[in-house]
Amino acid sequence: MSNSENSSKKQEVYFVVTYKDAKEDKILECKAKTIKDSSLGLSFISISDFVFTNKNSVVVDPSEEYLQKRLENVKSLHLSIYSIVSIEEVGMSHKGLHFEKDRSNLVVLNSSSSKSSPNSLDH
Repeated sequence: MSNSENSSKKQEVYFVVTYKDAKEDKILECKAKTIKDSSLGLSFISISDFVFTNKNSVVVDPSEEYLQKRLENVKSLHLSIYSIVSIEEVGMSHKGLHFEKDRSNLVVLNSSSSKSSPNSLDH
């Protein structure tokens, strides 16, 4: 297998952001390579380097086509963290999301803690 074939077979790395659009009052989903702190403040994130997968496809996804037209001249989309439903990381070489100005006190429980009953408090 040649290097060009090998690199074309590599899975693309991007984020899938599901959010509620205030203008349309709909849940939308966009794909982007970059998510970072927004210059608008702590309760916003900036999404850029949008990815559209139906460029050369015979089958066209109407929601992706709509979003592609809507974001055509958008350099960066700033979303309130309260409008975000989910962020998925796609691709094998992702390093995770890290925000420079993150001030959250998020606690991640390991899988054995999450399986215990919510009513049982073992001290």
